[in-house]
Amino acid sequence: MIVIYHDVGGAHSSCTAANIHVNNLPVDKIPSREDLLNLPTFDKIEKKDQGHLLYIGQDEFGIKVYTLSRQYKPQLVIPAITDLYNIMNGNMEGFFLADTSPTVNNLMKIGGFTSRRLHWVGFGRPIVTIGTLKTYENIVALVRGVKEDIRRCLRTD
Repeated sequence: MIVIYHDVGGAHSSCTAANIHVNNLPVDKIPSREDLLNLPTFDKIEKKDQGHLLYIGQDEFGIKVYTLSRQYKPQLVIPAITDLYNIMNGNMEGFFLADTSPTVNNLMKIGGFTSRRLHWVGFGRPIVTIGTLKTYENIVALVRGVKEDIRRCLRTD
């Protein structure tokens, strides 16, 4: 079983969601800026990381959690990963994909673009961090939904 949190850049909403999922970040309160900035992949994804699954950790169910920077090609990347999982396992049971893009706000877009694309980290990183904290509860809600799907899957096994 695996979970993949994915979005365009893989450095902010998906990183935050995956770290919430593996209990590196809290679900009952908004973390500090430092908590986000201390994560190994928050606002640190480089071009070489795009298209690769980055392992974040294992959750309380023993499921491995990854992030993916899929850029602007989800229609190509997601079906390929889905097909590969199906080929390797013979079915889709235990495969969870979560698009974190709906949780991204304008501050995250502006900050992420300036930090990751333009390499103006000193300008962009504080903006994307504030944006992430503003939408944190939305990201927590998404993770809760994924974990509920996992619980349902585990009850049917």
